[in-house]
Amino acid sequence: MTNSNTEPKYKLTNKDFNQINRRSLFGFQLGWNYERMQGSGYLYTILPQLRKIYGDDTPELKKMMKTHTQFFNTSNFFNTIITGIDLAVEEKEGINGEDTVTGMKAGLMGSFAAIGDSIFASLIPAIFGAIAATMAHQGNPIGIVIWIIAQMAVNVFRWSQLKPAYKQGVSLVTNMQSQLSALTDAATMMGVFMVGALVATMINVKFAWAPTIGSVPLNIQNNLDMILPKLLPALIVGAIYWLLGKKHMTSTKAIFIVLFVSIALAALGVITKG
Repeated sequence: MTNSNTEPKYKLTNKDFNQINRRSLFGFQLGWNYERMQGSGYLYTILPQLRKIYGDDTPELKKMMKTHTQFFNTSNFFNTIITGIDLAVEEKEGINGEDTVTGMKAGLMGSFAAIGDSIFASLIPAIFGAIAATMAHQGNPIGIVIWIIAQMAVNVFRWSQLKPAYKQGVSLVTNMQSQLSALTDAATMMGVFMVGALVATMINVKFAWAPTIGSVPLNIQNNLDMILPKLLPALIVGAIYWLLGKKHMTSTKAIFIVLFVSIALAALGVITKG
């Protein structure tokens, strides 16, 4: 078997990188479960390469297969960075690199999950989704083109990170360690700003109900705007956040609640489109 004192038994090629990327794009989440989350998907992604490194039906292959099916959960948009480092270690160290690989996966998956979810699962869809939706609402078809281009760029990014990570190997962890925390905080802060901006610009709901006190109509929306503009959209978002977070409601149920409540209140003349 391979170890740190011998040449690798197998060295990955461009064909291997392409195969890993295809499996990552189309199969990484197929085996997701609540016990080990992406563990089986991670193994599926690199299984052909593990067979080339350790050989078919060997004790070493079986041991590493069990290792890679353990709990693993990170961002889909950064998982191949971890994969590249992992394979670089296993290619060189063989079974002797098991502890290094296990520690590396455990140490990086949380950081990459935070960064990837903040940027690629929240920030980019929010920005380009808002642009596309606004342009579509105005009857401009370029919005969908912008959305498609953005998604293609994300997939190109996912495809291009594997080979550099493999070439850098474990040194990439050291090089990036000081930057991961700052990048996570910056992405999270930007995501918060974007959510606030979207609440104010995309949720156009206001009070239509204006009761009369004596002969003077009370404009509730105008009074709320003097206290805090866009207060009603913020309250709606807060209520949905409470349902999803505190009550653990599914997003589907929350959507139907918003739909039915909005129709009922609009029919009663309580709210209207802003």
